[in-house]
Amino acid sequence: MAKETEKKYITNEELKNHNKSGDLWIAIQGKVYNVSDWIKSHPGGDTVILNLVGQDVTDAFIAFHPGTAWHHLDNLFTGYHIKDFEVSQVSRDYRRMAAEFRKLGLFDNKGHVTLYTLSFIAAMFVGVLYGVLACSSVFAHQIAAALLGLLWIQSAYIGHDSGHYVIMSNKSYNRFAQLLSGNCLTGISIAWWKWTHNAHHLACNSLDYDPDLQHIPVFAVSTKFFTSLTSRFYDRKLTFDPVARFLVSYQHFTYYPVMCFGRINLFIQTFLLLFSRREVPDRALNFAGILVFWTWFPLLVSCLPSWPERFFFVFTSFAVTALQHIQFTLNHFAADVYVGPPTGSDWFEKQAAGTIDISCRSYMDWFYGGLQFQLEHHLFPRMPRCHLRKVSPVVQELCKKHNLPYRSLSWFDANVLTISTLKKAAYQARDAANPVVKNLVWEALNTHG
Repeated sequence: MAKETEKKYITNEELKNHNKSGDLWIAIQGKVYNVSDWIKSHPGGDTVILNLVGQDVTDAFIAFHPGTAWHHLDNLFTGYHIKDFEVSQVSRDYRRMAAEFRKLGLFDNKGHVTLYTLSFIAAMFVGVLYGVLACSSVFAHQIAAALLGLLWIQSAYIGHDSGHYVIMSNKSYNRFAQLLSGNCLTGISIAWWKWTHNAHHLACNSLDYDPDLQHIPVFAVSTKFFTSLTSRFYDRKLTFDPVARFLVSYQHFTYYPVMCFGRINLFIQTFLLLFSRREVPDRALNFAGILVFWTWFPLLVSCLPSWPERFFFVFTSFAVTALQHIQFTLNHFAADVYVGPPTGSDWFEKQAAGTIDISCRSYMDWFYGGLQFQLEHHLFPRMPRCHLRKVSPVVQELCKKHNLPYRSLSWFDANVLTISTLKKAAYQARDAANPVVKNLVWEALNTHG
């Protein structure tokens, strides 16, 4: 009882004031922690912490961290507790669910997916080499190109998995798997992926905080972009100028063609980050991995007999990866959106609102990399993909209990809904004479989020 009287308390309102550089506090299960110095060495980067400082982050902490991370909190404890600490019923159920899954070993039992996928990638790479170097027909070269595109898709899933949890026997091998599957095989920096993907998970479908929705001037999933929102992730204005208006006006037509060349944008984003002044973890290793890709890939293409064949080889390999780019956008473009920073008090609700699952047979799980269970993945990003189908019914029940959306659509229906979303915004963008106010009124009546 004496110890209880010694506790120091602050309110949630007072906690909100600790959100500036050098004074960054968060609360986890009612205890307050100072992360001002820790943010510099946080494995997940500084963006995820900066977006949630000054509030309770318990649900996000549970989602992103293994059980061993709780021990590190003791060194960051300020001595303060939250006086008006409350937990919503949704959060209670989510935490109970996470604890139950942990007891069942669903976060530790990784199955053999990584072994099978890496073996498949290796076999495909041999097939690509054989098709290019040992075959002379154009048809064989095109088959090799398609196989290379499929290899890149599967390799990206390995990079994705290894970025969320340790898929190998230890962290060193895991880092090697990241660089191999990301930088060396696909030409996309794992450092860039971690930087953007962690922010996406945290601020799922926030128009100004989630980089995965910020595609001005090419795409706008909401007419709220017509006000030239400021990207809090890139720290720049997403200017909706005449060029953006024109491109967005036809985005429902350009969507699939742009997806065919989406890989080029990922190459550009990789170089922009690696050559930027930002602190990039393992910058030298990332550069080395990218150099490996830009050595073997041009050499492979140069082995083809003519420039037309080289062009169509590159085009086909890029076009096949459009399947993955489309999948990623189907998971979010037509889901609910909002403006503003993420909040720790409605973690489950925001993830449910901002995601769309893709329904498929279990034998197609390999093709989607487990990400067809998008809500399940967002709620439990550290859960190996082999368990996502198992937990899906439990997540559905929890959504039903709290009257939260759980959307699972076929590939075809998800495409239809996404095109419809783009089309609605495109028609508004075409009316250049409409003042912004009218556009916002239309948004209020027709918004999908």
